[in-house]
Amino acid sequence: MNLTGVFPATTTKLNKAGEVDIAACQASYERLIDGGVSGLIVLPMLGENPCMTLAEKEAVLRAALEVSNGRVPVLTGLAEASSEDAVAAAKRYASWGAEGFMAFPSTAYKTDPRETVAWYRMLGKATDLPIMIYNNPIAYGVDVTPDLLAELADVDTIMAVKEETGDIRRVTDIYNTVGDRYKVFCGVDDLILESVALGATGWVSGMTNAWPKECVEIFNLCAAGKFDEARPLYRLMTPAFHLDTDVKLVQYIKIAEHLTSGAPEWVRAPRLALEGEERERVSAVILDTIAALKASRAAAA
Repeated sequence: MNLTGVFPATTTKLNKAGEVDIAACQASYERLIDGGVSGLIVLPMLGENPCMTLAEKEAVLRAALEVSNGRVPVLTGLAEASSEDAVAAAKRYASWGAEGFMAFPSTAYKTDPRETVAWYRMLGKATDLPIMIYNNPIAYGVDVTPDLLAELADVDTIMAVKEETGDIRRVTDIYNTVGDRYKVFCGVDDLILESVALGATGWVSGMTNAWPKECVEIFNLCAAGKFDEARPLYRLMTPAFHLDTDVKLVQYIKIAEHLTSGAPEWVRAPRLALEGEERERVSAVILDTIAALKASRAAAA
């Protein structure tokens, strides 16, 4: 698998009653592929993974595979509490057709460095599918540091790391420690230009759900070294990209999808739909971005 390019962390579309809307999911996947993404990641944190039943997870994964039909690889989030559950889930997802995993640390326990290495080594040995380590110490309290990546370098199935510490220096530290052993993916939308400038070769993006063509354009320009051309679009979209770093990113990105493409914005409890001043504030950022993009396109025409 060529783990490079834009791999959106896709949301799971729900109707107002909280049921998975497979038709809306598939429309979103098609829109993303048409927008030029290099892969899909279903059931990540943005996909409300822990809130989905096994039957729903299977339906979502199979729906993505049906739409993709081999055009782009489809990875699935792997978020479990225990080692046994994680191994079982990896085998289950593989039997449903998953082509790789974005693997969380234990969702129930903050592993120390030795336990973190053991967790990912166990997952790596449990499957022959490619694994992307999901490194988000801000959310999960577990940091897969460059030194830990070095300890895991002999696990062939661990092929990439989603870098989400928020510290742009980490990209360089990874390369200085393990060279190009792993594909390094930017894991936060508002650091993509900086990350590619330092050598990241992929982007696990949230706001690509709302603006696939624009996000792919930013990434491709950066990957080609055309930073002067990428910078105006990146600056225009950065206020919206900042929404990807908030604890309510699921609600925020779903509203962005709703306002840009009409996708359903509903979430599953304990998350609640936004209302009041918060909804107005977030919607204003998104609507301002929509208007700025329209003006930019008109000026370029």
